[in-house]
Amino acid sequence: MNDKTASSDTANPLLEGPGLPRFTAFSPDQVSPALDSLLADARSALEQVTAADTPATWETVVDPLDTATERLGWAWGLVGHLNAVDDNKPLREAYNANLPRMTQFWTELGQNQALFEKYRAIRASSGFDALPASRRQVIEHALRDFRLGGAELEGPGRTRFGEIQERAAALAQKFSENVLDATNAFEFLTEDAARLDGLPPDALEAAAADAATAGKPGYRLTLQMPSYLPVMQYATDRKLRSRLYHAYGTRASLDALAPEDAEARAALDNAPVIDELLRLRDEEAKLLGYQNFGEVSLVPKMADSPAQVMAFLHDLAVKARPFAERDVAEMRQFAADELGIRDMQSWDTAFVSEKLKEARYAFSSQTVKQYFQLPRVLDGLFGLVERLFGVKVAADTAECWHPEVRFFRIERDGRAIGHFFVDPCSRASKRPGAWMDSVRSRRVLGKTVQTPVAYLVCNFSAPVGKRPSLLTHDDVTTLFHEFGHGIHHLLTRVDDLGVSGIGGVEWDAVELPSQFMENFCWEWDNVREMSAHVDTGEPLPRELFDRMLAAKNFQAGLQTLRQIEFALFDMRIHVAPEPLGADGVQRILDQVRDEVAVLRPPAYNRFQNSFSHIFGGGYAAGYYSYKWAEVLSADAYAAFEEAASAPEGADAALAATGQRFLDEILSVGGSRPAIDSFRAFRGRDPELDALLRHNGMVEAS
Repeated sequence: MNDKTASSDTANPLLEGPGLPRFTAFSPDQVSPALDSLLADARSALEQVTAADTPATWETVVDPLDTATERLGWAWGLVGHLNAVDDNKPLREAYNANLPRMTQFWTELGQNQALFEKYRAIRASSGFDALPASRRQVIEHALRDFRLGGAELEGPGRTRFGEIQERAAALAQKFSENVLDATNAFEFLTEDAARLDGLPPDALEAAAADAATAGKPGYRLTLQMPSYLPVMQYATDRKLRSRLYHAYGTRASLDALAPEDAEARAALDNAPVIDELLRLRDEEAKLLGYQNFGEVSLVPKMADSPAQVMAFLHDLAVKARPFAERDVAEMRQFAADELGIRDMQSWDTAFVSEKLKEARYAFSSQTVKQYFQLPRVLDGLFGLVERLFGVKVAADTAECWHPEVRFFRIERDGRAIGHFFVDPCSRASKRPGAWMDSVRSRRVLGKTVQTPVAYLVCNFSAPVGKRPSLLTHDDVTTLFHEFGHGIHHLLTRVDDLGVSGIGGVEWDAVELPSQFMENFCWEWDNVREMSAHVDTGEPLPRELFDRMLAAKNFQAGLQTLRQIEFALFDMRIHVAPEPLGADGVQRILDQVRDEVAVLRPPAYNRFQNSFSHIFGGGYAAGYYSYKWAEVLSADAYAAFEEAASAPEGADAALAATGQRFLDEILSVGGSRPAIDSFRAFRGRDPELDALLRHNGMVEAS
């Protein structure tokens, strides 16, 4: 290596992992050179550990390969993260240019027969039973993943499997890009404030600021959630709601309202992407010896079969349907009697729901929003975690990718055990939704402890003027949810990559800590601590909180059926016996709606074309996980409810319960099956009763 190359390598921040990223030093042109070096290192390590004279032990196979692939994964993860939160043309081009070779490397690694044999030899060795439980679990997971990665395939089948992985990765990226680009392609401009009658003052102010930023007069509305949702909830102009609903519901489809150019619209159409992805997933399943992709997806999950998943969803639908039907009947009656809307449509439901909630419970989401300032909510969230789990959360300093991003550390006994970034607000360059992702995981090598680091990303309303970002209570719940994932990753005590933090946790159990944390958004002591009116500084009044609590399960039946609809659709399209095509996908969605939905969207709605969870993310044939894990989380939270009424004292009982949740759920990561962790915490198998009770879907006796 010459001096110039060495100097260039040293300056490339992608070669410095797995430490804290140097975001300010990053540029897209560094991606390919860094991956050249890191891929070479990983392949060299692979060659060494698979050599015939390398003993099949943890220290000679797993550790050195983990070290090389961790550096590679850290760098590529950084590129992927920036691509999601700061999408731009050079970065997108660099990401897409390197995605095929990254996919190819991981596919080749998963199919490497010599490496497969090394892991088999470790599993068969006399020393296997003496390994720590976490290391035994890593080996078992690796053997399972080798089989799912096509390691047992030969000849053309092995080659085709690799081609499928590469093409599927490119399609998933394309799907996400299309959704983002289609979302950004639409705007509604008006200089007539009367068109925006009913919008809250902060939404109007944001729309005016957005127009000014775009160099346009008046007000600008977009399909970004902080702009779109207030229109659907509050705008009295029914035609305006209809227009934005149509635009949102047809994103990334041929029926989209934007872009106006038909050729550009076709380029963003996700229907052919969905069709090809489903064909590839089905072909992959057949190559691996499974009947369908649904079966493949469930191999590393808690659920046993697609039939079990669909039976679970149908059972829950039966329990929720009477409540959902009542919800819809109340909405239609209220819309006709009080709002003069006698033909309630999909673009009316959020508006009618908000007005009905205001009438019934005497508060609006907008009123509540004034009490939840992001900095104050973060302080309240951190205080709760400190009380529950005996840690300390403090602000820290690090390079960040945007001025709004903040950095924190988690301490125990004065020692940092993890760090995390928080990127809270919506931007045009940022993908919709909210998520937690890993920068790096906990690992112990010798006497060196590598602490975990996480990204927490949301899409809340940005600050306007001198006012901080204000959150709806739903936003607060989202923040708690993502931080639940965060503490699962950050509070681990497992020392081995692959099963520390959220690593190795079954996908249908990984939502347990996140959904568990949502419950604390409904406890008065927590709400009081994290609320302060943006103008007066007064905490949320108790009587307003009581009305919120009374409204907590407002339309819970309807919301439950909506999630079941998505989950059933997801599983059905992934167990279909023949290729579907766009018409087949729509037909299955219509059939699912016939079975479970009580509100039907208009025929032009193309929800599936922006269903990023299953076509651009990791939830394919796994969206049911949200409801599956909600059973676990509700039952786990019930233990805290029981502790609150403990005769020996609530404080002591809650502290003990929090410690047990930390010890048996959060800290063990994927080092043992999730059902074993749940049983260790709860002392029994999970039960559905707590979920139904928490959602108000229990008939009064």
